[in-house]
Amino acid sequence: MSVKQNVKNLKLIEVFSKLKTSQLFWVLSFSLLTFLSAQVVVPVQPVPFTLQTMIVLLSGAFLGSRNGMISQVVYIAAGALGIPVFAEYSFGFAKLIGPTGGYLLAFPVAAYVVGYLIERKSATWMVALSMLVGSLIILLSGSLFLSIFLNGDMNKALFSGAIIFSIWDLIKITAAISIYKAFSKKYPRLPNI
Repeated sequence: MSVKQNVKNLKLIEVFSKLKTSQLFWVLSFSLLTFLSAQVVVPVQPVPFTLQTMIVLLSGAFLGSRNGMISQVVYIAAGALGIPVFAEYSFGFAKLIGPTGGYLLAFPVAAYVVGYLIERKSATWMVALSMLVGSLIILLSGSLFLSIFLNGDMNKALFSGAIIFSIWDLIKITAAISIYKAFSKKYPRLPNI
């Protein structure tokens, strides 16, 4: 094992060692929920409809910026390392550099941004705005990545990778806001470390 790999492993261990047991439980729970929601699939091409973006948004909302991001990094790492957690039980590093890679790679960023914005202000309008911004991050990153596979045709990528998801995503955002508002008072967001 190289020195560089040892340093990466130590940093990962350091991150997990700083998480309290309850935080680790919730981080892993949201990674698992992301996996489960990825299996709720409407198989269309080039990108299937899934519920996972709703869970990504909720991970940032409930866990906060840092822990929400970590939950999504764990999810992506599990899939990249060969655990069949991606949509339709797919896996592998190739998924991260394929047509859906831009969406997957945006998950940690979206979770972080949602958590960050809600940490600043948790009014309903801010929750809605943060989830809309998080969803746009995922859709735009996914479309940009998808355009590579469509010979650089950004218009086609925006249509087939973002616009066709608009109504579906608005429904998921509305559901995520409702879920967050229903549970956030009873189960407050975990503190970031």
